Amino acid sequence: MIEAPAALDEMTLNITQEIRVRAPLSTTFAALLEQLDSGNEHPDGTPMPMKLEAWPGGRWYRDLGDNNGHFWGHVQAIKRDALLEISGPLFMSYPVWNNVQYRLSQEGDETVIRFCHAGFGLIPETHRKGLGEGWSFMNQQAKKRAESRRA
Repeated sequence: MIEAPAALDEMTLNITQEIRVRAPLSTTFAALLEQLDSGNEHPDGTPMPMKLEAWPGGRWYRDLGDNNGHFWGHVQAIKRDALLEISGPLFMSYPVWNNVQYRLSQEGDETVIRFCHAGFGLIPETHRKGLGEGWSFMNQQAKKRAESRRA
């Protein structure tokens, strides 16, 4: 059972990160899409199979095989090499809504990813604590993937 929060700030979530990648914009965007799709894994290295349909309205979901899984969200907006925005419940199976944005830009010889996860709803404190670390891991994996491919 989820307890009702006492205040509005207990119902909101805002995580921002800036990731600097030493790779071209198109390489970084492609690596990000792959990370959020078939390249996703847990910090211990075990696969966490996801599917990302990279078009407006496309689904992002955890694929457990045999038509089993967990819906995470829909692609709300995509602009190749510049923006990926997803809205949905993510991994949260309770009354909540989330918006995740990846905004990419070129600054010199680096691609800068500006990441923002905003959420609203009945978000238990146990989930709040690990979210920043989870996103950091995924974002760093995308960075490593892009930098390993740079020319």
